Amino acid sequence: MTLVDIKFPELRAFAFFSLGIFYAGCQPSSVSEEIHSVFTVSKVEVNDAFWSPKFDRWQALTVNDVFDKFEGKYAPEGFQLEEDFKAMGRTRNAFQNFDVVAQGYRGIGNHDGPPWYDGLVYETIRGASDLLARRPDSVLEARIDGYIDRIAAAQASGQGDGYLNTYTQLMEPKHRWGFHGGMLRWQHDVYNAGMLVEAGVHYYRATRKVKLLEVAAQYANLMCDEMGPAPKKNVVPAHSGPEEALIKLYRLFREQPDLKTGMKVLIDESRYLALATFWIENRGNHAGFPHWKEWGDEKSEKWIRDSLYTSAEYGDHSRPSWGDYAQDSISVFQQKTIEGHAVRATLLATGITTAAMENSDPRYINVAHDLWDNMVGKRMFITGGVGAIARDEKFGADYYLPNEAYLETCAAVGAGFFSQRMNQLTRDGKYMDEFERVLYNNVLTGISLEGKQYTYQNPLSSDHHHRWGWHDCPCCPPMFLKMVSVVPDFIYASRNDTIDINLFIGSRARIVESTRGTVEIIQETNYPWEGKVTLTINPDLEENFVVRVRIPGWSRGVENPFGLYQSNVKSGLTLTVNGTRAAFTPVHGYAIINRTWSQGDKIELMLPMEPRLVRANDKVVDLTGMVAISSGPLVYCFEKNQNKDLNAMKIDTKAAMEMKFEPTILGGTNVISGKAHLQGSSTVSFKAIPYFAAGNLVPGDGYRVWSQISQ
Repeated sequence: MTLVDIKFPELRAFAFFSLGIFYAGCQPSSVSEEIHSVFTVSKVEVNDAFWSPKFDRWQALTVNDVFDKFEGKYAPEGFQLEEDFKAMGRTRNAFQNFDVVAQGYRGIGNHDGPPWYDGLVYETIRGASDLLARRPDSVLEARIDGYIDRIAAAQASGQGDGYLNTYTQLMEPKHRWGFHGGMLRWQHDVYNAGMLVEAGVHYYRATRKVKLLEVAAQYANLMCDEMGPAPKKNVVPAHSGPEEALIKLYRLFREQPDLKTGMKVLIDESRYLALATFWIENRGNHAGFPHWKEWGDEKSEKWIRDSLYTSAEYGDHSRPSWGDYAQDSISVFQQKTIEGHAVRATLLATGITTAAMENSDPRYINVAHDLWDNMVGKRMFITGGVGAIARDEKFGADYYLPNEAYLETCAAVGAGFFSQRMNQLTRDGKYMDEFERVLYNNVLTGISLEGKQYTYQNPLSSDHHHRWGWHDCPCCPPMFLKMVSVVPDFIYASRNDTIDINLFIGSRARIVESTRGTVEIIQETNYPWEGKVTLTINPDLEENFVVRVRIPGWSRGVENPFGLYQSNVKSGLTLTVNGTRAAFTPVHGYAIINRTWSQGDKIELMLPMEPRLVRANDKVVDLTGMVAISSGPLVYCFEKNQNKDLNAMKIDTKAAMEMKFEPTILGGTNVISGKAHLQGSSTVSFKAIPYFAAGNLVPGDGYRVWSQISQ
């Protein structure tokens, strides 16, 4: 049986045991082997008590809410939006920027929103596209088509070369790509272009419409013409993300070469991969100045604005350094730790990993491992959040994990994408463990349960947890949509004679088999509230192949692969095949079942979902003497409205905890209760809810994740 029609390292070194479950083999690919992304699972239909209502709400309500607010349909809140309203007499309208550019205006000194507003629009289109791919919606599709017409008109009004960045065109038209006294780090020319490319690819995949794809390809062609080794311009994205986008464009035309013949623009997909490679490999290749840390922002920006990097002493292919903030102080291949702005850093790491899946270059693979290991082993919070420091929204030092940390929603999304790509690259389940941590905690908390309020920061302790309707920098709602819209695509994976079960979400999928038919998989579960997962395997023909079922680290006492967090799981996990219990040892995070499968064969996994106490590594001094509570993939928190003594209570770690599903609270959730001590000998009961649901029962309520323990 051949489940995929592309090369991938064969399974090897099998050691067989009862029921075909084996312990050795399925080793992660060595750096010398060819690695490719896989597009083998057909459309996944999600039917899940936890996720289906959310997907429906986000598509019907949240996408339109975000588009409405980009059109300026929001009540100003916060100082900056209120000041804008006073100055303009109206709210910001991102789409008006495209209309003004389409009318031929340039350098008028007016632009609605920050320079990256174009990119946020494109990101929202990308997220909406992936939701449309799951469930077609003619009204939403028509709305996006209208936006695409306006975007295309803005591009067509230019010099005919495809350039489109409304901020630069309306505010700094002489500073394209940040040259001649411009500031690419502020203008976001390349970032916005990359998000346009990504939107074009995703919208085409969802609808088979090419108009936005043609706009994106023309823009990509311009960047390929202008950026690269000398004599082209030395430009790298000051905000990462375009690296992966260009690889997606390359892949699309590589997979569908006939698509090129119907395009209005010339396509040479090899150039897109070459440009993404240049962007990655050219980091650290600059004038060596400014020294952002030593000089400070004001002096550094002046040095760039004065175009001092063009001095002959720096050569003809010079540019300024964007510093650690933008992962540009040294070559990526010299990096051992993940640094700088957390969104930029995680998106760059995602791009590097995506490129490694194409080029199998040991340098790329090694740096991807180094960055991920450092992020997850020393700099990731228990909720999957990253980016401890508010200034520059950046990573802190190893083991600096304070409760009041910044933890931007966008950074969690970037960390999640990075982990998922690492799973594709290596086939190791630990990466999906961390993807799941990010998804169920720091990503989900980024939106209210009703779907129209959002967060930017997600600290682990707050006296006032407030979600906002709109923000002067509303980058997180589009990034949230980009992540959750593709979750169905990550449930399963297939390579050669192997099917991976990566996420526990009720669903039905058909795995395409190139010569003999398909394999249908039906997954039934009430995860994350319960630990039972039932998989029904229905091949068209009785055949031998491998099914790998991820066994989460937390379920077997591995809270973190590097010991950053530790917990004890009291009850065991079990796995049965057709009702017969099987002993197994996970191999790279998966139970591996090799057998001849027939229609109706069943795998049943039982995961221990009882509440557990989690402690941090002793090197995390901010969490000394503290515990957090988890159940399954969910991290829990204590809210003030249910724990009036929140700031005084200390958890009694010897007392039993109870967990009960409460159908009338927060749309239905498991609530954990237990005992805590106050000063003296008084004892109180506590209640804990999932962290992602904080701030929904009482908006603006205080909460905390970590609690002191009683001695």
